[in-house]
Amino acid sequence: MKCKKMHLICIPTLLSLLVSNTVLAEHLKLDDIEVISEENSPLNKDYATTAGDAAKLLENEMGVSLYRAGGVSSLPVIHGLADDRIRIQVDGMDLISSCANHMNPALSYIDPFNVQTIKVYSGITPVSVGGDSIAGTILMLSKQPEFAMEGGLLTHATINSFYKSNNDAHGVNLSASVANAHAYLQYTGTTVEANNYRAGGAFKAAGIAANGRGYLGADEVGSSYYHSDNHAFVLGFHQENHLFELMLGLQEIPYQGFTNQRMDMTNNESQQYRFKYEGHYDWGLLKASAYHQRTRHSMNFGDDKQFFYGTAPGMPMETEGVTTGVSVEAETSISSRDLLRMGAEYQRYRLDDWWPASGSGMMMGPNVFWNINNGKRDHFDVFAELDSQWNQQWFTQVGIRASQLNSDAGNVQGYNNTTVGMAGYGAAANAFNALDHSKSDHNVDVTMLARYTPDHNSSVEAGYAMKTRAPNLYERYTWANTNTMVLNMNNWIGDGNGYVGNINLKPETAHTLSITGEWHDAQKEDWQIKVEPYFTYITDYIDAVSCASVGKTCASRTDGFVNLSLDNQTAQLYGIDMRARKRLSDGQGLGRFTLTSALSYTRGRNLTTDDDLYQIMPFNLTLGVEHAYSAWKT
Repeated sequence: MKCKKMHLICIPTLLSLLVSNTVLAEHLKLDDIEVISEENSPLNKDYATTAGDAAKLLENEMGVSLYRAGGVSSLPVIHGLADDRIRIQVDGMDLISSCANHMNPALSYIDPFNVQTIKVYSGITPVSVGGDSIAGTILMLSKQPEFAMEGGLLTHATINSFYKSNNDAHGVNLSASVANAHAYLQYTGTTVEANNYRAGGAFKAAGIAANGRGYLGADEVGSSYYHSDNHAFVLGFHQENHLFELMLGLQEIPYQGFTNQRMDMTNNESQQYRFKYEGHYDWGLLKASAYHQRTRHSMNFGDDKQFFYGTAPGMPMETEGVTTGVSVEAETSISSRDLLRMGAEYQRYRLDDWWPASGSGMMMGPNVFWNINNGKRDHFDVFAELDSQWNQQWFTQVGIRASQLNSDAGNVQGYNNTTVGMAGYGAAANAFNALDHSKSDHNVDVTMLARYTPDHNSSVEAGYAMKTRAPNLYERYTWANTNTMVLNMNNWIGDGNGYVGNINLKPETAHTLSITGEWHDAQKEDWQIKVEPYFTYITDYIDAVSCASVGKTCASRTDGFVNLSLDNQTAQLYGIDMRARKRLSDGQGLGRFTLTSALSYTRGRNLTTDDDLYQIMPFNLTLGVEHAYSAWKT
């Protein structure tokens, strides 16, 4: 167990109760239905460390780093590329962050306690799991169905609790299921709550957090508190080689502070509905799914930030996002050597982002401010992928994906219709409303991969991928450029600057070369070394630029930050990941000891401006010793 904050006592399990009852049956898991990749990493669920943040389960994945936002809203980074540049699926659902500050990313909608399988594609991503992304893909799956033998009944219940002394983080995880041979019902629920955490020592003067607010200690990190509740209900049916599954997911985050933003989350409610089908036929495998998510998101100044500005009591910001998706995928063996995989996907996304008037002055009134009005982002994809096992040593995979993406947004208005001065929004709104907001992007992804396995102790994999990503709605359709306060509120990058979108942005295209070498003992138990160098060249890379360079006049400021817009540029990234492990003892006496190490280096440059890219993890090396004795693991 690792406790990453000083002055921290980790008590990962105050209560752990497992009840399992099988009547007239043995436990049966449907291996012919449950399809899980061989390359999934084992999960080390340290609940006290993750504390409700599923993204932290990725900390030990090769090529992945995290940058912290809220307590349950960390954002993963794959080889220096983050956020919407990564395709993230949660139980087969492509969830979208409906927030100008990206406070509700996809991984915030699943609790780590409920995660069974994680698959990370950080190198060459197959087209069957890629699309509208240039960094890679993260697949996170919850617990899979378990059925009883014919005539039997299988019941299961788990309670887990934890407490952390640093910020009084505490939570309860519940899981219960009942199943016979043909149907199952499962419930998982989690609640987690935490106060502000404390640093290893004083880093500022103690005092009030802001005018009219409470006291913060010299070592207390303001706006790091949070509370999150998640519930999931799953009903499934199994008939011979067919599985049908219905899921209902519910989330409420009544508050979550953000240390890197001027706003805090004051509520986030979401409902997710999913249908999944998997069936085996004589000709192969058929998978289909449909999902729908509705999110209501609210922001304002939290307890550690100034609330009153003149006559304005806070700055309420409201968002509603609705996502609907369907997908169909089939795979069939067309020969003893070749497996063909084909599929189609459709996603419909709608976004409204509005800020109610606040106070009696002109700064935040009298109108409702429409940041994005009736935003639309729809895409339809088709793909084909061919796996070929030429012999025991050689495997190849080639694939192509074609995407049609359409986006649009309605007319907007500011807090007022005044056309002059910093507090006037009329001129910027009129200029935006006069434009044609409809955009269509035609994207193509291609992957080619070859794997050579000369013996049981080694393998080498090399490949090329061309990946594309279209701009998100905030990058294209945020429009207000005359008021720094409003520019600050559109900060999905999380760097403290102010941003305004650019409707003329083009999709990004990334060309990636990657080589992976792996060496290990025949059983992969004694020792293992894995090395992966990579290189990515990105055309039309979307990066921050001065407002003037894209024909916008933004408000000036002297507070150390800048107001920026976006434009297409050119960038490149390269680096290397390495992981190694060696067993030091065989488990006799004091138990089994294993030495582990992980090394990562990424270099990212904007070739247009000759600047470093943002949010690049520095060179890092991690060494560890794992110990296992009977049922104990440390």
